[in-house]
Amino acid sequence: MNYSHEVENMCVLKKGPNHGPAPIPEEGKWVKAYQISDISGLSHGIGWCAPQQGTCKLTLNVKNGIIEEALVETIGCSGMTHSAAMAGEILPGKTILEALNTDLVCDAINVAMREIFKQLVYGRTQTAFSEDGLPVGATLEDLGKGLRSQIGTIFSTKVKGVRYLEMAEGYIIDVALKNDQPIGYKFVRVGKMLEDIRNGVDPKKAYEQNISTYGRYDEAEKYIDPRNE
Repeated sequence: MNYSHEVENMCVLKKGPNHGPAPIPEEGKWVKAYQISDISGLSHGIGWCAPQQGTCKLTLNVKNGIIEEALVETIGCSGMTHSAAMAGEILPGKTILEALNTDLVCDAINVAMREIFKQLVYGRTQTAFSEDGLPVGATLEDLGKGLRSQIGTIFSTKVKGVRYLEMAEGYIIDVALKNDQPIGYKFVRVGKMLEDIRNGVDPKKAYEQNISTYGRYDEAEKYIDPRNE
């Protein structure tokens, strides 16, 4: 260790109380984190790329500093989606410090890693007060039927108003209107429909049996296709 001339000429003053780091909540315990292996928890991070064309939601389940599982969800950019596939291979098995300093291919995924790192090391996780945290596999609970990301896609203009295209329930088939205002919609559960088709159900039947409605759909004066009307 090299010291400047000024420091070399200083006298020594003894250190007073030294209590270490403040404890942070981790999986139902209060932990003083001195090293990466002291960090555990499940949390989420949101990232965006430089042109802000797309975004990433990253969910990690960390045990003793090691990433045990990762869920990478992206939207808005086809390149980012392919980068997510690579990040999904890269992340598990790394320490959170390694992952923070690894190129995860896409700006948005790198930013999401930075944001989730801060939550984990500050004890701001979803499992901060959950005894023993959540088991590996818990990140899948964020997904809908058929392990498909829940997506909301809404388009609107000043001149023509709003169009619901996809909601958490599924792909919007038509929108119910009363006094030209939306009061409900019909949708198909895409994830569940695809599961049925994979299990041998006729595609037409799978489509029909996964259609449902939301809101005051039956009270409508008319119905429109939000993609073509």
